[in-house]
Amino acid sequence: MSVTRCLRRAVRNFPGNPATIFRDRRQTYADMTGRVARMAGALQDLGVAPGDRVAILATNSDRYLELLFALPWAGAVAVPVNTRFSTDEIRYCLEDSGTSVLFADAALLGAVEALGGLPPALATRIMIDADPAPAGWLAYEDLVAAGRAVADADVAEDQLCGIYYTAGTTSRSKGVMLSHRNLCSNAINAVDGLRFTDRSIYLHSAPMFHLADGTSTFAVTWTGGAHTFVPRFDAHDCLTTIETVGVTNAQFVPTMIKGLIDACETGKYRPASLRQILYGASPIPDAHLKRAVELLPGVTFVHGYGMTETSSIATLLDPRYTTLEGPEAARRGSCGQAGLLVDVRVVGEDGAELPRGEVGEVVMRGPNIMMGYWNKPAETAQALRDGWMHSGDLGRMDEEGFLFLVDRLKDMIKTGGENVFSVEVEGAIAAMPEISECAVIGIPDDTWGESVHAVVVPRAGASVTEAAVIAHCRSLLTHYKCPKSVEIRTTPLPLSGTGKILKRTLRDDWVARNPKSA
Repeated sequence: MSVTRCLRRAVRNFPGNPATIFRDRRQTYADMTGRVARMAGALQDLGVAPGDRVAILATNSDRYLELLFALPWAGAVAVPVNTRFSTDEIRYCLEDSGTSVLFADAALLGAVEALGGLPPALATRIMIDADPAPAGWLAYEDLVAAGRAVADADVAEDQLCGIYYTAGTTSRSKGVMLSHRNLCSNAINAVDGLRFTDRSIYLHSAPMFHLADGTSTFAVTWTGGAHTFVPRFDAHDCLTTIETVGVTNAQFVPTMIKGLIDACETGKYRPASLRQILYGASPIPDAHLKRAVELLPGVTFVHGYGMTETSSIATLLDPRYTTLEGPEAARRGSCGQAGLLVDVRVVGEDGAELPRGEVGEVVMRGPNIMMGYWNKPAETAQALRDGWMHSGDLGRMDEEGFLFLVDRLKDMIKTGGENVFSVEVEGAIAAMPEISECAVIGIPDDTWGESVHAVVVPRAGASVTEAAVIAHCRSLLTHYKCPKSVEIRTTPLPLSGTGKILKRTLRDDWVARNPKSA
């Protein structure tokens, strides 16, 4: 089955339901499906053939959602491009994927112009929201208005649907190939685990180029729910949209949740309609989750774990475990149990499953697992071994299948023969009320191999010292896990497009300042 089946079901069963709500624009599923069919016809008339790659470089909007259906409706392959990528990274995505058509919005026009000469294969450029379109660009609305409505290509489920480039937090970005079956399977996992209905109103606040937000895109459509949008994450814009539109469901990464609870603490917002928040992409400090649960008593919190390579759900934690008290609270730090269509294991270096409770690499298999990496057979073979996707994440599993992540393999610090999980140290530091952000990395040490180094950003108006951070950690952690050094910054930590802290950048910064020690 193709992802367009989600839209076909919605328009068949809920034609009058609101499909998209964006600022002053509203459309039903009947309206949206008509526009999707006409855009697909316009693309075919422009020469887009089945399997051709079409890139989207844009902020969140109803038009972005239309494209995620119009491209497969035309038989094309979507290439959502990270809007936070550098000029070189954007050029790499366009050239590596062999993109022939580029959609962009006015907010990203400067990024396109910075490319200079575009790849020769990129023959067509379409401006999503400017009227009139700049010279050399076609106008999105003109194409929809003049396009002939075509029948859905109904692409086979094993065919490529999208190429999603990873954020490259630890290495060069890779194009993850996801089939129609991959994305539909993930939608089934999401419908089952997140309980979307035709009454759901989902807020796209995380960037739509990434599967963190895409976890719910096809699932909400499949059930006939509504989509609303903020162009980029802004806590105040999100909370205003939640109140005005009546949002019921949202997805935020931990850095976003912190911004939301800071804004809610001002007392200016009452997100009464909000019923569920899915959080994930990186571990959330327990102190931040407690604040969120206390500030938003009517909201249930679902912890999701996965990656682009899993389309994206691997596990989900039922909200009854994100409680502050009682017997269920012990699993608050878990990322849950395997999704409906996913198998999850924790394995040792030999690939054999480990006894419950032991730490090893998390591996997954199921119909949601990627086809492979675009143009990267060696990396594909390394990730997909013996039928399992090797995540590069370290975790342990309890007797009832609850997965507890402990670190990325590449982020684990080896000091004096001991393994230190950076997530554990970050959780301890985040419990300091003076701390706004923190990250822990390993740095070279002549004696111990590596030593634990913390980078922290104090909360506004707070005073933090290196000695205070180390003393706090010593009150909670065994000595070898405590930071040996602390860097205090006054500017935010570097983030990927999905809100993950870029530890690679922090390591590079440290090496640049300490070349003789590296």
